[in-house]
Amino acid sequence: MSVCLRGVAKAFGATEAVRDVSLDIARGELFTVLGPSGCGKTTLLRLVAGFERPSAGEVRVGDRLVAGEGTWVPAEQRRIGMVFQEYALFPHLTVERNVAFGLSRQERRRARSNAAAPKARTALELVGLQHKADRLPHELSGGERQRVALARALAPQPELVLLDEPFSSLDATLRADLRREVELILREAKATAVLVTHDQEEALSLADRLAVMRAGRIVQTGAPEEVYARPADRWAAGFLGEVNVLSGVPRGDRAVETWLGSFDARGGAAGPGGATASKASVHVAVRPEQLALRVDSLGNAEVIEREFRGHDVLYRLRHEVGGMVLVQLPSLELFEVGERVHVRPARAAVASVVD
Repeated sequence: MSVCLRGVAKAFGATEAVRDVSLDIARGELFTVLGPSGCGKTTLLRLVAGFERPSAGEVRVGDRLVAGEGTWVPAEQRRIGMVFQEYALFPHLTVERNVAFGLSRQERRRARSNAAAPKARTALELVGLQHKADRLPHELSGGERQRVALARALAPQPELVLLDEPFSSLDATLRADLRREVELILREAKATAVLVTHDQEEALSLADRLAVMRAGRIVQTGAPEEVYARPADRWAAGFLGEVNVLSGVPRGDRAVETWLGSFDARGGAAGPGGATASKASVHVAVRPEQLALRVDSLGNAEVIEREFRGHDVLYRLRHEVGGMVLVQLPSLELFEVGERVHVRPARAAVASVVD
């Protein structure tokens, strides 16, 4: 195990920023902590890095206890690389000297004297910027500066790399491109990495596993597809993307009958299998892509709004029984605002119980 947190808490006066967090992160894993602003995710990262002392609990990095039980290992002795949101590069140092900053005194001297600094050069090659080693940070694009920051974090070959909202200051296109590049770099380096973000798409696309955080607590942990498809509760369902929350009646071990039709309801807060069967009624989370539409003049809904997104379209419908319904479909066939349609569960649609 590369990172182990047990019962970690942090209070600033009367404010509890992190509450009883326990996590295990495997060696070589790309792990994401996802949550809204102010939920405590950056404080959690700072507790792992050693920038903050926990009020309770323990933190282990690799085989070492670095905080807790009367132990405190300073940040500079934890073998952790840090990538900040605003790069934190020295504007008066060249790219190579910035990367060499966290290395040995000998490596820093080499970079200062324009001699080859092997570890710094290797890290720059890893991020594809060896040809800009002599440039100053202001001569680079935003994406290049972030790659320099990543090279600096990787150069000492740390036990762990922490990334604090590393793409949030970039425009949308550059953010998506750099996200893919950073993932490839981290995997090539076989690095263990923890990234915190408020961006759902970023977290779902990057992570091997992720933790959803709210008000200082971990709400749910799992693989991205599991957390998205089977949210732990109604809040997590809505935070991870558009969702319809429908009332329904359990039918047998797994099925839930709703006013939109019958859904296979596995997992979620009610648990797997027959956990729903003993309840008179439940609520299920249904993603918009779990529904299907067809034009029908006698249909059960009307299209009241259409949001074209290029590769897909989000429709808002007024259902004659249940009210507002969200449906997301590929943009191959468009339904018109005001058109009468029939909405139903898509083939093999799975809902998640969120009571």
